[in-house]
Amino acid sequence: MANLSNSLANRDIENFLHPYTNLAVHQETGPLVINKGDGVYVYDEAGNKYIEGLAGLWCTSLGFDNKRLVEAATKAMEQLPFYHSFGSKSHPTAIDLAERLIEIAPAPMSKVFFANSGSEANDTAVKIIWYINNALGKPERKKIIAREKAYHGVTLMTASLTGLPNNHRDFDLPLDRVLHTDCPHYYHYGEAGETEEDFATRCAENLRKLILDEGPDTIAAFFAEPVMGAGGVIPPPVTYFEKIQPILQEYDILFVVDEVICGFGRTGNMFGTETYDLKPDMITVAKALSSGYLPISALMVSDEIFQLMVAESEKIGIFGHGFTYGGHPVPCAVALETLKIYEEMDLVSHVQAVAPTLQEGLAKLADHPLVGEARGVGLLGALEVVKNKETREIFEVSDGIGAHLASRAQANGLISRAMGDTLAFAPPLIIDNYQINEILAVVEQSLDETLDVTFDRGLK
Repeated sequence: MANLSNSLANRDIENFLHPYTNLAVHQETGPLVINKGDGVYVYDEAGNKYIEGLAGLWCTSLGFDNKRLVEAATKAMEQLPFYHSFGSKSHPTAIDLAERLIEIAPAPMSKVFFANSGSEANDTAVKIIWYINNALGKPERKKIIAREKAYHGVTLMTASLTGLPNNHRDFDLPLDRVLHTDCPHYYHYGEAGETEEDFATRCAENLRKLILDEGPDTIAAFFAEPVMGAGGVIPPPVTYFEKIQPILQEYDILFVVDEVICGFGRTGNMFGTETYDLKPDMITVAKALSSGYLPISALMVSDEIFQLMVAESEKIGIFGHGFTYGGHPVPCAVALETLKIYEEMDLVSHVQAVAPTLQEGLAKLADHPLVGEARGVGLLGALEVVKNKETREIFEVSDGIGAHLASRAQANGLISRAMGDTLAFAPPLIIDNYQINEILAVVEQSLDETLDVTFDRGLK
């Protein structure tokens, strides 16, 4: 394992993992044009049927033909096609949705700021963090810590928080004030003889060292996804957050939990915060908030943070931040209906009932000669293919094995996503056991076909 760690350390991280399928595949084949959806299935323009194994982009939790959401959007459009939340104005759907989010929040929250994407919600969190530190008379306390392989968005600031080199390279990122600490992926970064809990301890102590080296009075916040999503579907190692959170509290560092992928049932609880017993000061949500039907995101903040915002705004005379379409009445109406459906169908119980089929099925596929690790929680999972299972040696990016596996799965009727050599799964949350087994069967077939290619090319 030590040799593997050294090998990874000596290579560019993009040779290990990046968030997008190999672009050469698209250049050779052209785009797949999807023009119809039905439950967990979508259809291309030629009429071919696919099971959507990633819920679009981790978001279409209720599938692709929910009539209630269409009706909610239509009714809202007819009643009030647009209004804003500037200048002491609002509208009923934004108010109702904010109240509902505060009601179901997994930690005490006071106020909600609406935006259009997870990127905007996380970007807003950073701006507010800087804002309140100015209110506290701590202008030096502005640095933000995220993690290697984290994904928090693609605005200038959130792409900086994102810990993936292809989101930085040639964009002149990351920006100043952004720091990155260890990726908590035990499979690749655990050392020889180190238990998973020992690895979590090392990650926590490295975080403490980073804080002390930079100066605790300069660190404003720590951002984390409960389960790292676009970085490769990486659940935290055992005791990781138990060890991380006391360090944040010790140095009075705000904890922002990015629930953009994990929120609304994905991990087997309504929020990943509950799954891992997190104590956030801020929470961001998006994606499944509206089942992906219309763009909407939200930032929830604690009352302590809100009161500091008020104090600074009273001094300045205005809170100078907002988006034209933030809290748009139509997406708010769709989000409200989405939350009603989750409650009526007892979404969390459904996910808990079917998730074992996915997780046990992926675990069985870990025996495949190509699979190095199967990982996941709830209806979120991944298979990582490796060149050598025993040493955990990875393929070269130029081999394109992950991209080939994803293309074989697509040819066999499953849309997923290759993040380097990790194939991710986050199907619509309405999926049933039969459909999960359909996914697993396609993946097994596609793994076999990909293995044949590695033999033909002398890679195995």
